[in-house]
Amino acid sequence: AAADSEEGGEESKGQAPVNNGGVCGNYRWEQSLGDVTVFVAVPKGTKAKQLNVQIGKKRLVVGVAGAPSGPLVEGELHAAVKLEDSSWSVEDNAKEDNRLVTLTLTKMNGMEWWNRLLVGDAEIDTQKVEPENSKLSDLDGETRQTVEKMMYDQRQKAAGLPTADEQNKQDMLKRFMEQHPEMDFSKAKIC
Repeated sequence: AAADSEEGGEESKGQAPVNNGGVCGNYRWEQSLGDVTVFVAVPKGTKAKQLNVQIGKKRLVVGVAGAPSGPLVEGELHAAVKLEDSSWSVEDNAKEDNRLVTLTLTKMNGMEWWNRLLVGDAEIDTQKVEPENSKLSDLDGETRQTVEKMMYDQRQKAAGLPTADEQNKQDMLKRFMEQHPEMDFSKAKIC
């Protein structure tokens, strides 16, 4: 019955994201616009040299070497990553009494939210991803200028004052009126 009522409304585009990522069988993942971080639990006492970690441009393998069950994570990545900027580490995880392999994968396209880590995984709803706050200094010149203008206009409107564009129009009109004193603007309708 729940599936029937869902069909009539707006269609969901996947699971709600957890830290902008998801939780899958043997791992969990989270993301920022530029990176994906993957966490894989391995048995307590596992050393880095016992791990089989392969980060490919579009492929990921994480496992304990010689494990009869095979790799814990294996598959085609949702999108390409930059190999030279991607890394992994293993550390103790006292909270769950095991060790945690942490992989940081740098996205090739740093302007895209991933809806899954591996092809075939359950998808998350990227419309519900919460982007991190960025600083004005992080933005390129043109974008920064646009954002600063929008912020200025917002403050002006809140104070009941003209926006930058409205002020420009008023200034142009004032200059025009000063340059043409012979014209009568008393009955002009100024929008």
